[in-house]
Amino acid sequence: MTTKKNSLNSFKASKINTELSCGIDEAGRGPVLGPMLICGVCFTKSGLIFLKEIGVKDSKKLSPKKRTELAKLIVENCHSYKIIIVSAKEIDQRKEKRITLNRLEELKMAEIINELRPDIIYLDAADVNEVRFGVSIKKLLKYNPKKIISKHKADDIYPIVSAASIIAKNKRDALINDLKKKYGDLGSGYPSDEKTTTFLLNWIKKNKKVPPFARATWSTTQKILTEELDNKKITDYLK
Repeated sequence: MTTKKNSLNSFKASKINTELSCGIDEAGRGPVLGPMLICGVCFTKSGLIFLKEIGVKDSKKLSPKKRTELAKLIVENCHSYKIIIVSAKEIDQRKEKRITLNRLEELKMAEIINELRPDIIYLDAADVNEVRFGVSIKKLLKYNPKKIISKHKADDIYPIVSAASIIAKNKRDALINDLKKKYGDLGSGYPSDEKTTTFLLNWIKKNKKVPPFARATWSTTQKILTEELDNKKITDYLK
């Protein structure tokens, strides 16, 4: 696989015949606005030392500026990486497919792993049962890795998962900023953010429908629809 500039996939041109570790994490699971991003990043054993040297840690504990700086360093020095952008629409469609958000994450993480094919995999478990999460993903793989480590708060335990978290969060921030430039200040996208809920409320009042980048199945959205458009069925606005 060759390196492609401006691609969400990046591979070093040289093949390194050594054990490959991969950290996988998501950003944007809970927001009502914007996509969820899932990232897998691979390093060789010697490369793992580099992550500690540059001070990689859970992306939520870093400033946006620091995340951007570290994301650039991680991408430039990793063996390979892949990002999957899961749109609000695809997240909503899981209802039609009758799959949970956890299952959607499993499918996307497995897609990343099958492409990168690392030897050792570190997962930030979304399931309350961290072991079950790892087992579910293993069943979706097209090869047999040496080891899968599935842990809660893995982004706070393993630097390589922190690295994936940083790339995913940095990319999501960039996408949210793009939305702000086009539609105005919509806050962070999280339901707990007053700017976000105000933006969503005003949009629905004005346009009588949900923004294309909003998660229509989220309780926050449905509550606003019920309160503002109660003269119609909610399902009329979830299309």
